[in-house]
Amino acid sequence: RNGGLEYAATRGDGRTGDVITENALRVKGVPRRLRPPFPPVLEVRGEVYIERKDFARINSEREQEGKEVFANPRNLAAGTLKLLDPSAVAARSLRMVCYALGRHEGDVPRTQWELLAFLKRLGFAVPPHAERCGSMNEVLAFIRRFDAVRRGLPFDVDGVVVKVDRFDQREKLGQTSKAPRWMIAYKYEPERAETRVVGIEHSVGRTGVVTPVAELEPVPLSGSTVKRASLHNYEELARKDVRVGDRVLVEKAGEIIPQIVEVLRDERPPDARPVRPPENCPVCGTPLVKREGEVALRCPNRACPAKVEGRILHFVSRDCMDIDGLGPALVRKLVQAGLLRSLADIYRLPNRAAEIAALEGMGEKSAANLAEAIERSKGRGLERLLAALGIPNVGSHTAELLAARFRDIRALMKAKREELESIDEVGPVVAESVLSYFADEANEREIEELEALGVSVRSTARTAPASRPLEGKTVVVTGRLEGMSRKEAEEWLKSLGARVSSSVSSKTDYLLAGEEPGSKLEKARKLGVKTVTLDEMKRIAGEGPPEGR
Repeated sequence: RNGGLEYAATRGDGRTGDVITENALRVKGVPRRLRPPFPPVLEVRGEVYIERKDFARINSEREQEGKEVFANPRNLAAGTLKLLDPSAVAARSLRMVCYALGRHEGDVPRTQWELLAFLKRLGFAVPPHAERCGSMNEVLAFIRRFDAVRRGLPFDVDGVVVKVDRFDQREKLGQTSKAPRWMIAYKYEPERAETRVVGIEHSVGRTGVVTPVAELEPVPLSGSTVKRASLHNYEELARKDVRVGDRVLVEKAGEIIPQIVEVLRDERPPDARPVRPPENCPVCGTPLVKREGEVALRCPNRACPAKVEGRILHFVSRDCMDIDGLGPALVRKLVQAGLLRSLADIYRLPNRAAEIAALEGMGEKSAANLAEAIERSKGRGLERLLAALGIPNVGSHTAELLAARFRDIRALMKAKREELESIDEVGPVVAESVLSYFADEANEREIEELEALGVSVRSTARTAPASRPLEGKTVVVTGRLEGMSRKEAEEWLKSLGARVSSSVSSKTDYLLAGEEPGSKLEKARKLGVKTVTLDEMKRIAGEGPPEGR
C-alpha cells in the first residue's frame, strides 16, 4: 500500500493462509518499497522457491547436526516460510518470482506480457524465461526448446504453464470449480533413476486399503532422495512382477510421487520370489476383505491403529480442520500412548496436557500451543467438517456444495437420495457415498461426540438476506455484462440464493447471457434452459445488483 509492504500471506487452503510479513521481507525478489510510480494498492502473487545448491547446503548442515533432512526443496520452502525467526528465514536463501495480481487500485496492465514488465519495473523478480507466442506452433516450439534450458537452471522445473495473454479474454473464458479455462500446464517426461528393491512393505491407509510399497536403496531423483515407491495394489504388483532383490527404474509421477516404471529382469537374482498378498492386516491382524468389483484388499477393523492414524491425519490436515502441530510423528505417539483412538479424542487432548507434555519432543509450551490449535478448529464449520470426516467421494468442493444446501449436519443426515442428486455437480455416486456414511451407526455416534465436544456442525457461510428469490435455483453466467464484472455478477446471484455453476447442464435453471455469450448459449438452447438478459434477471430478482466497476 502506497509503495510499502503492508502484509504478506501464504495461499493456505485457498481461503485462509498464514501471515508471514516479516519472513517475506527476508525473501529475495520481494522489495521493501516499490519503485515509483506505483498504484495506491497492489496485491502481487507468486511462488517462493529455493535453489538446489541452497537445498543441498541446508540438508548437509542438518545431517551434521543429527537432524532430519528435508524430503525436497518444495517442503523446505513451505516449512521455512512458517518459521517464527525471520533471521532463520534469511539464512535459508529463499527466492520469489511474481507473475499475477490480486486486489489492486489504479491503472494496471491488461495483458500477462505487460504485467511481467510492470512487476519487474516495480522491483519484483519475475520468471526470466517467459515468452509471448503468437500461435500454437510457437507454443510447442517454446516447450521443446525450454526442455533443454530447464536442465541447466539452478532450480527444479517440471513443466511449462501456458496462459491466454489478454485479461479480457480470460474473463470471457472463466473457470471451472477446479481450475481456470485460460491456462494449462504442460508436464515434461519425468527423470528416471536405477536402484534396487530391498523389501516390500504392506501399508494400511485411513480407509483400510492395504497397499504394497517397495523399499528401495536410496537414490537421488528430481531434487530429493527416493527410498520408497508405491506399487498401488496387489494386481499391479503381480502385473509388474516386482520382487525383492530386483533392479528397477524409478520415476516421480508429476515430479512428486515415486513409482516403479520398469523391472530390469535380466538382472534379477536367481533366488527372487514373487510377493504374495497378505491374508491378515499387517498392523492389527484382522482378516482382510475384498469388496465386489474392487481390486483393493481392506482391513475392516475400525479400531485398527493404522486406520485411526490415517483418519486423524486427514481430519487435522490443512484443507480440513487445519490443526497445526498434529503431524504424523506426534499422532503416532498419541495413538501408541492410547490418547487417540477416534476423531473425538482429538478434542479431549486439551484435558490431558500433562500426559502430552511428558511425551518425547513435547513440553508444556508445545502442549499449550496444541490445545489452542485444537480449540481454534472447533469453529471451522460444516464445510471443513464434511471434508475432514473422510466420506468417500466427498472432497472440499463437494463438501461446500452440501454445506451450502443443507447448512446443518442434522439436515444432511436426514436427506433423501433425490434431494442430494438435485444438487448440481452431485450425482448418484456421491449421493450413495453420503447415504451409506450416515447410515452407519458408528459414524452417527462419532458426529454426536464431536458436537458434544464443541465442534461446529453448521455452515459458516454468511447468512443471506431474508429475500432470496433465487433460492434453490442454479444459474450459469456467460458473456460480457453491462456495468459489472463476471465476479460481481456471481456474488450478486449468490446473495439472492442462487447456486452459480460454471457449466450448463439439465439441472441449470437460468443462463444469464451478456454480449458475446459463446457456446454456453447454444447448449442452453439444446437443453431447453431458460436464457435471460441482465435486465430480465433483475426483474426476476425484484432488485438491482450492486454498482459495477
